Amino acid sequence: MAASAGLTILRPGMLASVQDLGRHGHRQLGICPGGALDTLALTLANRLVGNPDGAAGLELTMGGCEIRFEAATRIAIAGDDFGATLDGAPIWPYWSMPVGAGQVFRLAGANRSPLKAGLRTWLAVAGGVDVPVILGSRSTDLKAGFGGHQGRALKKGDRLLLGTAGLDAQQLARRPFGVRGPDAGLERDRTTVLRVMPGPEFGQFTIASREALWGGSWRLTPQSNRMGSRLEGVELKRRRAVDMLSSGVIPGTIQVPPSGQPIILMGDAQTTGGYPRIGVVIRADLWKLAQAPLNGRLRLQQVDSADALAAWDERRRYLAQVAQGLASAGWVAAAQNPAQGVPDAD
Repeated sequence: MAASAGLTILRPGMLASVQDLGRHGHRQLGICPGGALDTLALTLANRLVGNPDGAAGLELTMGGCEIRFEAATRIAIAGDDFGATLDGAPIWPYWSMPVGAGQVFRLAGANRSPLKAGLRTWLAVAGGVDVPVILGSRSTDLKAGFGGHQGRALKKGDRLLLGTAGLDAQQLARRPFGVRGPDAGLERDRTTVLRVMPGPEFGQFTIASREALWGGSWRLTPQSNRMGSRLEGVELKRRRAVDMLSSGVIPGTIQVPPSGQPIILMGDAQTTGGYPRIGVVIRADLWKLAQAPLNGRLRLQQVDSADALAAWDERRRYLAQVAQGLASAGWVAAAQNPAQGVPDAD
């Protein structure tokens, strides 16, 4: 990929990093998949700027950031908007916007977001962020310290190059347009519903704990991060306290440590763990957890494997509808590049 003038981080906010769809196929080495915690958001943003689904973008946490573009390009954001502006003019999630050289993109802080609804924003730029591909991905592994931009979170003054955009000058300058964002399925009190399959150690918990898992209301605590989402609610108890051998875990696994307060593993979590696995959030719903606000309420809904497959098929249909809509509007369709991320990889 030939690099071109890119962008400058004027203010990174709480946590900003380069992410694509993840680094898959290396669990045997203890390397987590990482990548954007909401792969659906990044995929949509990339399509809106003519990128392959797996092109690298920026994951921005809790707003409060400023980015200057050094050349004319095109951008799209997905997730929470945190009062997003471009040179002071508001821009909206799931819209494709032209950007001129020198323009500044800003996200307000979380306490100033007009929606106060989410936690993260994903920014895609035409051509994708051009950082080295390591083990098949451009994602930043913050825990191991490699990938992305120098293996770390972005900081003030960082300059990032962009790859060659798949858009011509006319397409880069096209008037803004947007698509319908995904339905988060929030309940009336803005509770986020996550569909969950029982885990391998589900039967080790008391009947009361199993009922509480599905019937209780859980709070997403501020101790949550890219490694895991920590919940607070009814204490979950096992019938007998027995030692466990470490076993494989994946993003979405719900572990229960001795405190009895569950932890839902996220993209940067370890690949093995020794806590009992009471359940696993289905893959089609992980994006909702990535965007759920801190201190927000969650409800866990029991489903089976057939439900999980049906939910994934529903996601595929939604993305197919987006692709059809963009094609009908005469928008460029990017060829997919497996080296930049595999959307359907485990």
